[in-house]
Amino acid sequence: MKKKAYAPSVGDRIFDTFNAIFMLILVIVTLYPFLNIVAISFNDASDTMKGGIYIWPREWTLYNYRSVFATGTVYHAFLVSVARTVLAVILNLFLTTMLAYSLSRREYVFRKLITVAFVMTMYFNAGLIPVYFLIKGLHLTGNFLVYIIPGLVSAFNLIIIRTYIVGLPEAMIEAAKIDGAGEFRIFIQVIFPLCKPALAVVGLFVAVGAWNSWFDTFIYCSSKQSLSTLQYELMKLLANSMNQGSAASAVQTANNSAAAARSGQSAGGTLTPQSMRAAITVVAAVPILLVYPFLQKYFVGGINVGSVKG
Repeated sequence: MKKKAYAPSVGDRIFDTFNAIFMLILVIVTLYPFLNIVAISFNDASDTMKGGIYIWPREWTLYNYRSVFATGTVYHAFLVSVARTVLAVILNLFLTTMLAYSLSRREYVFRKLITVAFVMTMYFNAGLIPVYFLIKGLHLTGNFLVYIIPGLVSAFNLIIIRTYIVGLPEAMIEAAKIDGAGEFRIFIQVIFPLCKPALAVVGLFVAVGAWNSWFDTFIYCSSKQSLSTLQYELMKLLANSMNQGSAASAVQTANNSAAAARSGQSAGGTLTPQSMRAAITVVAAVPILLVYPFLQKYFVGGINVGSVKG
């Protein structure tokens, strides 16, 4: 016997219509600022100063991006940000998952005590000054390791991965032990591969946090230019552009063009703090935008592992 097809009521249609309109407005409001920044970054700086640039460049140019990477500071800062992000993700995922697996084993006597100790760090913090003196006492100021060591294990990420591991079938671990596998081999060959959804979520959190971080550079490595990150350079550019007026920027551009003309080189275009800021913002955002589509299939399934067991 065939079931009758469900016919949506008038209320359902009204709800779907308003829901679609609301989502469309939300997408526009969310997407427009980024599209505007992209348009400004590809538009000629002198033309941008006239206004009227929304989501499409009026005078296309790559001069803004060439200027960004022409300075060795920004290019080196980009490499530092990539290095700290990759290392932070790899080490954080491996060590956090290893600790989460240990704390998920019922035979481990002190697992509850250690779990509580980690959870307490989410609610109680020593503050900036004690942490600074701790970092300084460990001789990590002005050291690349200051980007890696303080964030090796996160309590929030630990809870997510531990909850996911607890939901895995115990029979798989017992079968591996019967086959003669030790704890480390079980962790590497059984647990770690099965945690892909949780690892994708945590990895994305760690990557975004490490990539967007600039405050640790400002506090611990501001005196060492070789450890400057891309976000810190963007922050300095934002601060400088806010202190510069349009007239000062125009005078600086004219002086740069005159200097290039005297040296027999073509200026190639004009550059303003607004255009430089837009170009660096796009450069800083693109890596995360490229990585997210590959993790999305795991992200949807793994985002609820901290609240739903199994």
